[in-house]
Amino acid sequence: MRTTLRGALAALALLPALALGTPAASAASPSPTAGANGTPAPATKAGTSFLTAVNLSPGQDANVSVSTGDYLYWAFGASEGQTPTVGLTVNLAPAADRHGPQTWSVEVFDGLRRRQSCTAGTQNATADQSAGTLALNCTLREVRTWAEPWSGDPLPGTYYVRLSVNDVPQPDLGLASSVRLHVTAKGDADNAQPEGGELKAPLVPPAGGGASTAKAAAPVAPEEHWYTGWFSGWNSRWYWTIGGGFLAALAGVLGYNLTRHPRGQRPGRYGAVPAQGAHQSGSYTGSDRP
Repeated sequence: MRTTLRGALAALALLPALALGTPAASAASPSPTAGANGTPAPATKAGTSFLTAVNLSPGQDANVSVSTGDYLYWAFGASEGQTPTVGLTVNLAPAADRHGPQTWSVEVFDGLRRRQSCTAGTQNATADQSAGTLALNCTLREVRTWAEPWSGDPLPGTYYVRLSVNDVPQPDLGLASSVRLHVTAKGDADNAQPEGGELKAPLVPPAGGGASTAKAAAPVAPEEHWYTGWFSGWNSRWYWTIGGGFLAALAGVLGYNLTRHPRGQRPGRYGAVPAQGAHQSGSYTGSDRP
């Protein structure tokens, strides 16, 4: 009886809150991945290879705490007609902890992992020991709608950004630093050049921290025939050795039979072979004498 009364009193206590609609119950909590102005929140991670590159959404930046000397990878998408620009700001470790200048480099690769050249920007920059920040940027060529396979021109699809340290004193490796990445793009499909071609599909689907490898299609099993297992396996070399030896012996026997002459016979142009018995007995005929 007491349990029933307690439940009824708790329900009555909640009725005013439900009728008035408290802000905690009615207001939707903001998305943790959206910024104040609706743009995606900056990414806080970076990959260490092409397969683990962190995929950036359109308009999304990256703000990552890293160790000096690590290779950092990000991925972003670009469509035809756009001219992407990659900008990075490296906040170096305190000058008191460093032992000399540092040289950082930024590189951009397309979906086929071909290094794309930069038309403008500073790809390699060196910061003195007293400097606190270092800026890098790279402006790619305009993404084309199509291109010849040998040309290496930028095509629609995924692009990878790699940030690395080219030259740094050995004691400075591992020092804490931070990197901010910002990607912008000018133009759209209306001014895409050249016209007259069409790309069937982007070079690769957008990367996402190794998700592309997890979604890879299973390998197609090779077609099998009734003779497939004859010359396969660890002992296949013995089959080939025995077969090759048998064919070599057969070729030798056939060649000998085709080239040798029967005993006691020679071609007609040399005359007949004299009988051996007449010479052994010492009897000669008149025709045999000189």
